[in-house]
Amino acid sequence: MRILVISDMHGNCLALDTVLSDIAGERFDATVCLGDTVQGGPQPHEVIARLRDLNCPVVMGNADDWMLTGHDTGAEEITPERRQKMDAVREWSLAQLSPDDVAFIQAYQPTVRMPLGDGLTLVCSHGSPKSYDDLILPTTTDEELQQLLQPEDGAIYCGGHTHVQFVRHLRQTFHFNPGSAGFAYRHDQDDDHFKADPFAEYAVLTSANGSLRLEFRRVPFDAEQLIAIYRSSGRPYAEEAAAQYIPA
Repeated sequence: MRILVISDMHGNCLALDTVLSDIAGERFDATVCLGDTVQGGPQPHEVIARLRDLNCPVVMGNADDWMLTGHDTGAEEITPERRQKMDAVREWSLAQLSPDDVAFIQAYQPTVRMPLGDGLTLVCSHGSPKSYDDLILPTTTDEELQQLLQPEDGAIYCGGHTHVQFVRHLRQTFHFNPGSAGFAYRHDQDDDHFKADPFAEYAVLTSANGSLRLEFRRVPFDAEQLIAIYRSSGRPYAEEAAAQYIPA
């Protein structure tokens, strides 16, 4: 069983297309998307079109739910200025989506379970199986990780949300994050000088004969092309978003 795992495109179809080009000619038994598909980027409709073509299960992310409802769960502190910008981008993004696109997002699932064979199951969520808002990081303590996952026998776990590629071992199982296929960045940055990485990240999980192999991939995309897409999109605050990809 060979599974392609993608997450956190955030409306960047250029990066998602880079992933799809990178895997061209490879065979996968299944694909799963861990959510946060359209919010923020300049190509929300295009990302949904690619997901339709992939015909894969998609997990509901916090940004997906916010896109649909405008409801803030309060999990993250947001300044009034940032809130104003987010609301404007959300309104624009919804205007780019057709009714069928919105219905597609509404059908995302809280969790997805995929059989791996040999009695194993891949449990897919956005934050954790408990909540899409939960943060699992490389620095999360073993005790907290145990509480968030509550591991089942024979279950392997994956989640997105934090835009960081990593694997965490926990007793007889492990949790991994494939990274972001549309908005990769380093967490150790000053907000005033934030830069995104021009890389599309994803993971491949292979299960065969009771053995598991996990591969992280990170593929560069054309940042200048993404900047041009932002500038021609009509998205509010496009120049500010594009500046994240302009070297300091």
